[in-house]
Amino acid sequence: MAKNNMKQSVEPNIADLANGWMKSYKLNYKLEQESIGNSEIDKALDEYFSKNGGVGGNRPDAKILLQDKNCDYYPILIEYKGYKDKLVKLDKEGHVANKNSKNEPDFKNINSYAVNGAVHYANAILHYTNFTDIIAIGMTGFKNDSGKLEYSIGVYYVSKSNFGVGQKVDEYTDFSFLKKENFDAFIEKVKALSLSDEEKEKLKEKREQEIGASLVKLNNDIYQNEKGLGENDRVYLVAASIIATLGIPKKVSPLEKDDLKSSLEEGNRDGDIVLRKINAFLNEKQIPKDKKDLIVRTLANTLTTENINKVENGESQLKRVFSKIVDDLGIYYKTDLTTDFTGKLFNEMYSWLGFTQDKLNDVVLTPSYVATLLVKLARVNKDSFVWDFATGSAGLLVAAMNEMLDDAKKTLKSPEEINRKSAEIKAKQLLGLEILSNIYMLATLNMILMGDGSSNILNKDSLNDFDGKYGFGNTKDAFPADAFVLNPPYSAKGNGMIFVEKALSMMKKGYAAIIIQGSAGSGKAVEYNKKILEKNTLLASIKMPIDLFVGKSSVQTYVYVFQIGQKHQEDDTVKFIDFSNDGYTRTNRKKASVNLRDTDNAKGRYAELVDLVRFGKKKLNIFTEQEYYEGTIDPQKGDDWNQSAPVDTKPTLEDFKKNVADYLAWEVSNIIKNTAENDRLGK
Repeated sequence: MAKNNMKQSVEPNIADLANGWMKSYKLNYKLEQESIGNSEIDKALDEYFSKNGGVGGNRPDAKILLQDKNCDYYPILIEYKGYKDKLVKLDKEGHVANKNSKNEPDFKNINSYAVNGAVHYANAILHYTNFTDIIAIGMTGFKNDSGKLEYSIGVYYVSKSNFGVGQKVDEYTDFSFLKKENFDAFIEKVKALSLSDEEKEKLKEKREQEIGASLVKLNNDIYQNEKGLGENDRVYLVAASIIATLGIPKKVSPLEKDDLKSSLEEGNRDGDIVLRKINAFLNEKQIPKDKKDLIVRTLANTLTTENINKVENGESQLKRVFSKIVDDLGIYYKTDLTTDFTGKLFNEMYSWLGFTQDKLNDVVLTPSYVATLLVKLARVNKDSFVWDFATGSAGLLVAAMNEMLDDAKKTLKSPEEINRKSAEIKAKQLLGLEILSNIYMLATLNMILMGDGSSNILNKDSLNDFDGKYGFGNTKDAFPADAFVLNPPYSAKGNGMIFVEKALSMMKKGYAAIIIQGSAGSGKAVEYNKKILEKNTLLASIKMPIDLFVGKSSVQTYVYVFQIGQKHQEDDTVKFIDFSNDGYTRTNRKKASVNLRDTDNAKGRYAELVDLVRFGKKKLNIFTEQEYYEGTIDPQKGDDWNQSAPVDTKPTLEDFKKNVADYLAWEVSNIIKNTAENDRLGK
């Protein structure tokens, strides 16, 4: 009989030891099959996909719900293993490796390693409950050659703030940090944890890829399996489901799947229930009545139709789709990923809408890093008043809002002052106009999700139906714009420069940064450009990478930066910058895990670009003198905005020496060749 070399698991011994500690600390811990005493957590563990990838049935080996001195609750999830080296599996960045290279769950790691399993359970709670801070504990061990039990413990903090990936708290040799007298100090240590900016950036990029994959899967699933839903219906169902499940702590409870009963009773159909929750949410958010009525009316057109509420096999189509949305997307909008999530969400949903290919190329959403660039070039700060005359799904306004909020946090020292300023920024310092009603809905939802800057997102034609005043609240007052950002539809007059001329004519001071088709600066918008320069100065003309909108559009774009309120003089210096190499490599492969890679110091290049526009040549470091050129334009021409550094054709002494050397080398070569030929012929 062959000898079995497989070592026996010591998991029962590990569990006995750890549970014995908790018993001695008088902790009310619960084992695998027991309820933790909170139905929300129990339900979350039951609904989240299991460690094997199936539906539900997540059972941590032990769990506790502990309260700190501030009466905040922390779920503690514990997973035991019984082999050496099975504590935790980390990826190359040092994070718990619960995703593979394709950003799919790595069930092998989740199953095999104690910490990985515990972090998996913690994400179930982040996804399906309002708990935002969870402690995941893994413990494993083995018996050494003397038969003595050796063990190791991993303690990780899993939260909204670290995107659910988890952070190691410290080294521990037992569970005494959970004792009542030690727990507050432990939580203080947890709160002191923070991710570096670089770590945050990498995690955001990784999570963006997951979001993209989830959204594509969701759209394909609804498209293939749910009949009778048009493009707008799919967009509105996602919008409605997210609003209904967001909730407001202590005021509006999030809608759960079980709240939808698939009843046919008038007023209690699933659509009616979702609408009531949306109404409660919008009322509590104090959304202006006109805007609220428009949102509810638009969503009601989809939510109250007979087909979507019809019950088959005990379930309405609405409940089925709602459940898919919550299951696929809940983890993203429940964690602290609003900007990245909404950027991906709205770009994906935008592509669901039924534009022709020409229209899609005409109205292309701005990548988030380009939106941030425009905002910085427009010198946006906490006191800016920013508007966008073709707001799309509000990506530029979201970038502006982030910049303003960041500036408030950096410059104000009182938390109360920061909160007051943040509310003011969201309510009064942003204004966007979008004429297409379905895109307007995306913009409004985007700003609601961002918490909430939707107050002055207006469903109006900025060229013909806007008088420069606030849309809600102080409707008699002019919006005092001093920063303008824009990515216009290029089919509009002057390739979209008509929007720039209109917006700048309504401003008295400040800066503007727009991204537009290059032909707007080389002849297609002469009349608009000349008008603009009568009252404004062109500060910079930036040639962007040709593949900036890869997969959507291949037109050459430029960014133009203006100072508002000062007529452009013939001798005014314009900074012409060739930003064709922005440091990023882009691909458009559907199966690629990453379609945007920083391959040549992209972050440094974007930062230097902003400095060059603001401070000039003294900031030249990464860029070459061929990429940065200071010149002038003729304000009466309007077609000379796309200049590049002149090529010096005057020969230098070095050129002369090289030419002489080349010529002499050629002569010598010929002499040698002729001599050899003569020798061969016997001459």
